[in-house]
Amino acid sequence: MASRVHNPLAGFVRDQGLVVLDGGLATALEERGYDLRDPLWSAKLLIEAPDAIRDLHRTYLDAGADCISTATYQASLAGFRGRGLSDADGAELMRLAVLLASEARAGFWADESQRSGRLYPVVAASIGPYGAYLADGSEYSGDYDVSDEQLYEFHRGRWRVLAATGADILACETIPSGREAAVLLRLLRETPERQAWMSFSCGDDCLWDGTPLRDVVRACDGAPNLAAVGINCTAPGLVPALIAAAREATDKMVIVYPNLGEPYDAETKTWGAGLPPDAWLDAVDEWVRLGAAGVGGCCRIGPATIAEMRRRLLG
Repeated sequence: MASRVHNPLAGFVRDQGLVVLDGGLATALEERGYDLRDPLWSAKLLIEAPDAIRDLHRTYLDAGADCISTATYQASLAGFRGRGLSDADGAELMRLAVLLASEARAGFWADESQRSGRLYPVVAASIGPYGAYLADGSEYSGDYDVSDEQLYEFHRGRWRVLAATGADILACETIPSGREAAVLLRLLRETPERQAWMSFSCGDDCLWDGTPLRDVVRACDGAPNLAAVGINCTAPGLVPALIAAAREATDKMVIVYPNLGEPYDAETKTWGAGLPPDAWLDAVDEWVRLGAAGVGGCCRIGPATIAEMRRRLLG
């Protein structure tokens, strides 16, 4: 079924062979000295230090990212209510997140020395799973004690705010369960003028709730305004098999932006051992060869790694 609206990622694939995504936002901010030990994670800085978010977006663009994702992954109306903010204030902070990314893009594009040979970058409005709001690690299980209708109501407020912004695409990320994917597809059907991508987090060949990736991608295949399916915040060693499973289930673009494979302890807020960045970079060629049309990084993948990835892939 043809899409009713333009896929903002398609031009990159047509003109340069692939789209370069950015890396982790929150972990890169932490490396810059910001304390994000907060239920809002990177969205905390929308309140406390918005310039830091804009500056990091610009750094990713300078590093070679064609697409930057907003600091709304862990933002939600319910989460902002927990900070004593009204829904109107929460919505304004989400709009600010899109504005910060758009301002970074405008500054980058005005710098002719940086933009030479580049295509106009894309701003993706990040939409994290319900488990990100819970801030208890349940985005790596999908085990939520809520009904499908409650899940829909949680996502609907943020979705409607972000769908009304100037973001080029909505980025549903780190989705750990088949039923949450179904809720997000329902919202996508309600906004046919909008394009989105749906990216899943997996522990093996299945999402964390046990839904086979192939099955959930097949469900996504019928959404005309879903621009791409993806795998993110997943150990890089699992990515080749997951790309193959996704390619079997859809002709849509497949994008991948895994982490370093480091286990995260939600209680201590610490990371275990994973791949060194050089080993992560060595795997990227295989992902592209297997059919990934977009590549980037998630947690602990920073601007320097994205810059080297672009150099290797596009020169």
